[in-house]
Amino acid sequence: MNKNHNLFVALRAAFPADLDALAVETDEGQCYSWRDLDRASAMMANLLQSLDIPPTPDGMPPRVAVQVDKSVEAMMLYLATLRAGFVFLPLNTAYQQAEIEYFIGNAEPAVVVCTGANFPWVSQIAFQAGTRHVFTLNTDRSGSLLERASHCSDEQTPVVRQPEDLTAILYTSGTTGRSKGAMLSHGNLLSNAVMLKDYWGWQPGDVLIHALPIFHVHGLFVAIHGALLNGSQMLWHAKFDPKRVIADLPRATVFMGVPTLYVRMLAESALTKKQAAHMRLFISGSAPLLIETFHDWQARTGHTILERYGMSETIMLTSNPYVADARYRNQGERRGGTVGFPLPGVSLRVVDDAGAPLPAGEIGNIQVKGPNVFAGYWRMPEKTAEEFSIDGFFKTGDVGRQDEQGYVTIVGRSKDLIISGGYNVYPAEVEGYLNDMPGVAESAIVGVPHPDFGEVGVAIVVPRPGATLDGGALLAGLKDRLANFKIPKRCFIAPELPRNTMGKVQKNLLRDAHKTLFAPD
Repeated sequence: MNKNHNLFVALRAAFPADLDALAVETDEGQCYSWRDLDRASAMMANLLQSLDIPPTPDGMPPRVAVQVDKSVEAMMLYLATLRAGFVFLPLNTAYQQAEIEYFIGNAEPAVVVCTGANFPWVSQIAFQAGTRHVFTLNTDRSGSLLERASHCSDEQTPVVRQPEDLTAILYTSGTTGRSKGAMLSHGNLLSNAVMLKDYWGWQPGDVLIHALPIFHVHGLFVAIHGALLNGSQMLWHAKFDPKRVIADLPRATVFMGVPTLYVRMLAESALTKKQAAHMRLFISGSAPLLIETFHDWQARTGHTILERYGMSETIMLTSNPYVADARYRNQGERRGGTVGFPLPGVSLRVVDDAGAPLPAGEIGNIQVKGPNVFAGYWRMPEKTAEEFSIDGFFKTGDVGRQDEQGYVTIVGRSKDLIISGGYNVYPAEVEGYLNDMPGVAESAIVGVPHPDFGEVGVAIVVPRPGATLDGGALLAGLKDRLANFKIPKRCFIAPELPRNTMGKVQKNLLRDAHKTLFAPD
């Protein structure tokens, strides 16, 4: 009999022997046992399998698109999707109607799950796109999904899957404004989770504070897989509150966050060495960690933040060392300003624009290869081919260097990506909406430093001849079209955009002109 490589099988095998032990405790005091996770995910999986979804023309498993607020039940739905052998499609809760319309139209999910409040407009989009099943799920454990699942059996055998079988699609905005669906397999996710369990020194008795959203790689895959694969309890925070997280530190050992979360905790007087004494590991990612934050955290808590680097297309790629360990060539310390070493099994190289390898210390384009790297973009074979080298390395689009010891430093991003509070913002997408507004001739979005979010977008807009524009009104006009994190923090009206001799907008000049906009006085 062939081995079942369904990711859920590996996660379930790591559950502790005592299934009645505490698995998740929420910030509202709700408690879930490991048996609860097993039974509820089985019931939801049985519901999905009972829908009698016809085979898709492309031969791919059915997709389940999910846009709900963070809850333990939402995590159970993810586990249920794995069990049923379906494909999970998490969607940022901030996405608005035009964005959801594109994702549903592009992915063609068989099932859509949304909040009850959004059901009227989400269901309309879904039904028009041909989706036959739309369920609701709310944070108070109400909604049609749980109501329907309550009638299903709490026993279920996970569907057999192979390592290369598709299990998740994560949409990542493109520089042309068109989002791309990164296709991740059971093998991609499991290989990364198993490796990180060892590399980050997960131990019996570890407790994770989970304060991240669960619609992207960091919160959904890295954090949840890490805890489940170690049989570790999670302290579940529906939303990040620095005071509540700090209060939980004495009961926990591991915390994962984006730089913005660390900045906000540092602003709290309750953050002390004594309060953090029980902690084992603080991990940061999804955006660059300022060296000031790195040093301030060391001074306040006595802990050194472990910074790592990953992408939707690859999960985790590099990490600063947990401990100096000869098995991993990591004889050094956790270095601020770097993202550490390529992880075991990951090949990383820095090349010039022609693809030729560069010597240690020289800045160039980062390319990677490994079992964690995705197969390609959903229904975009041409784009997939463009993003891989002839010898199979993925072109990350990030620019950086690797020193002689192996430490990787990210120095910038090609394609003008802005990472604001850990979320990716692609200027071309926002520019497209601005350029469609009355009176707008053209626009440019650039990222500038911000003390809280790390980086935020600033818009420079050129009016059409005779038109009078108001920056605040333009930004207000974006609010019902784009997620809030994509909307620029400021908008300036300018007679023209700076261009080079080839006519290309010189965004570097715009960034320099506004780089101190949010600097402290």
